[in-house]
Amino acid sequence: MKYIIIIFSLFLFQSVQAQKDPQAKALLDQIGVKVKQAKGILASIQLISKNNKGKALGTKSINLKMKGDKYLLKQGAVEIVCDGVYIYNFDGSNSISKSSVAESDQTLSPQKLLSGNYDKDFNFKLLSQDANKATIELSPIDKRKSFQKVTIILDKIKSALSSASILDKSNNITDVKVVSINYGVTLEDKLFLFNRSKYPKNVEIFD
Repeated sequence: MKYIIIIFSLFLFQSVQAQKDPQAKALLDQIGVKVKQAKGILASIQLISKNNKGKALGTKSINLKMKGDKYLLKQGAVEIVCDGVYIYNFDGSNSISKSSVAESDQTLSPQKLLSGNYDKDFNFKLLSQDANKATIELSPIDKRKSFQKVTIILDKIKSALSSASILDKSNNITDVKVVSINYGVTLEDKLFLFNRSKYPKNVEIFD
């Protein structure tokens, strides 16, 4: 029985290790380090939504500013600001929804993709690589997440996310393209504080 337990334990250990591909981890960790060392990050992102038959449903252009766990995301009149604890989502017209960062944990935002903090939430494996890029598949550890898997392409020269493809539970796809990214931007903390006076007086806030 003792030997059976040891063998079983070794099998479990190897299974866990296989879920965290060491080659993929090394590449992902490089992005995480770069993000942590950045004073501020400015990114321009394009999102293309497709249904489960591959038909394009629309394209969005997003501007994202990040500093640590804080971010400001703008897409047209829509604005999302996160102070690290709460997320305020302005719909661009007449309402703002307020939620905690913990409440948003089931979704995958552009900010989370760029953060480089994959180790806690994902299993991952390296699909392919060459001198310039690497393709890695991420699958959420928590199966309650709103998506099945994410396939990301990393720029190995810049140690940065180049693009990603998110497959949701209904087999719809969101393609994410990083048009540009700057890790050397100086951003003031007040940029990420919710300021009610910035928005029209008739806008309602929902907790």
